[in-house]
Amino acid sequence: MTTRIHVVFYSMYGHVYKMAEAVAQGVRELDGAEVKILQVPELMPDEVLEKSGAKAARAAFAKIPVAAPDDLAAADAIIFGTPTRFGNMCAQMRNFLDQTGGLWMSGALVGKIGSVFTSTATQHGGQETTITSFHSTLLHHGMIVVGVPYSEARLMKMDEITGGTPYGASTLAAGDGSRQPSENELAIARFQGRHVAEIARKLNR
Repeated sequence: MTTRIHVVFYSMYGHVYKMAEAVAQGVRELDGAEVKILQVPELMPDEVLEKSGAKAARAAFAKIPVAAPDDLAAADAIIFGTPTRFGNMCAQMRNFLDQTGGLWMSGALVGKIGSVFTSTATQHGGQETTITSFHSTLLHHGMIVVGVPYSEARLMKMDEITGGTPYGASTLAAGDGSRQPSENELAIARFQGRHVAEIARKLNR
């Protein structure tokens, strides 16, 4: 039986996209797991994206298919990736989730796995609040929330600046976006992808 995992993300400068690819790589490590990467629609005008430099950065993942709310029902597990905006998910992700009322009414996501990863511009920029507040939406949908247990020893790495929480993988982008996800952060993201896929496969059985 195939275990279907969707990685649904929003990324402005590519940091969350790189984490999404690492999450998907972790899913692919599991036999019988199938992963699809989708991005949520952009809301910002092109001229704003161009002025901020985000339009050029987004070219790297411009061909990733755009998700529709109904796509979520086809997955056994959904791993969401969002940058932080003042300690919460970004508006693009919130807008996408606000369109899932029909799925909520029909119970289409009840019993599916939900998991979250994020990115912030500072070390203490709301990584944990973004993920845990995101969980509220997943719980309203009746989803089973999965994080990153401390069996992933990289969470305890103290000899470098690094993201990574028991609630989900994370990265630090720096205020100007110059810092890219570190190998430790990407490894935690890969762990999260495989961990979610393993639990989803067990539930499928």
